[in-house]
Order: sequence, then C-alpha cells, then structure tokens
Amino acid sequence: MSKLLITLLAGCGIAFAGATYAMDNTHTSMSKDAYKAQKDQINATYDTDIKSCKSMSGNAKDVCEEEAKGKRDVAKADAEAAYKGTPAARYDARKARVESQYKIAKEKCDDLNGNAKDVCQKQAKAAEVKGKADAKVDKVATESSHDAAQKTADARQDAAKDKRDADYKVAVERCDSMSGDAKDQCVKAAKMHYGKS
Repeated sequence: MSKLLITLLAGCGIAFAGATYAMDNTHTSMSKDAYKAQKDQINATYDTDIKSCKSMSGNAKDVCEEEAKGKRDVAKADAEAAYKGTPAARYDARKARVESQYKIAKEKCDDLNGNAKDVCQKQAKAAEVKGKADAKVDKVATESSHDAAQKTADARQDAAKDKRDADYKVAVERCDSMSGDAKDQCVKAAKMHYGKS
C-alpha cells in the first residue's frame, strides 16, 4: 500500500473519530440565530479556503478545492445536526463527512496512474461504503422503537455484507496488475476469501 494511501486513510480515520466524538457529544440544539451565524461563518471560511487554492495548479489545486468543499459541506451538516438535534440530522452529518472523505481520497488518487490508481479508487470507494454502513447501523441503533434490536441486527448484517463486497472489489482490482495464471489464482483466492462463487 502506498505511503499516500496509508497517510490518507489514517488521516480520515482520525478526523472521522474526532468529528464523530464531537458530534455525539453535542446533542443540545442551538438557537436559530446561532445557526444562521455559524452558516455565515462557514461560507466565509469556504471563500477564504477556495481563494487559497487559486495559487496552485494541477491536481494539487483540485485536491485543495475538494478539501475546501468537503470542509464546508461537513461544517454545514454538523451545524444543521446541532441546530435540529435529531438522530436523522446527526446521521446526515456523518454521511456528509464520509462522502467528503471519499471525494477527497478519489481526487488524491489522480496523482497515481495505472493499476495503482485503480486500486486507490477502489479503496476510497470501499472506505465510503464502510463509513456509510457504520453510520446507518448507528442511526438504526439510536432510533427508538419496539423492534429496534431487530432493526439494528439487520442493519449490522447489511453493513457487514456491504463491507465484504467493497473489500472484495479492492482485492479483485489488485489482481488486475497480474496476468495469466497468477491473475486467475489471485481472483480465485479473492472469491474464496470473500465468499463469492
């Protein structure tokens, strides 16, 4: 695995964990005026961030702009979650974070080429699928209903399947760098490991 990808995944994990902790510990609703002020601040910060990208070129500029958009989108979703204070709003914020991380990771893959780029993109997609699956499980677990335990179990089962499928796609993509018998054996091993026929 490339140093870029390891750094990217570690950074995403740390950012996600910290933001999730902050989001889970802000269950109090904010006032409408505070919400509006925060949205204004988010837009001002975004404008500043985008301006700082203008001096860059190539993929570095694209990554910078995607990071600015992601920062803005996540901040807006977090503000809305704090304003509404509902499990659905917190889920939307978590999903926005996962989608932002995916877009940034995918943009960073453009620095690579060939199979390394393809694998990078599949890994970024797998991380998105896993993040969304985990967010869905958490959302279902926090919903209050008489059959919440069954819904949570079903959501976990669906999440496990989605994660397994995403990991399988990454494994098969890695096989594409091979040819002939080695590629066939690699695909066969991936199918066996992930329970595919």
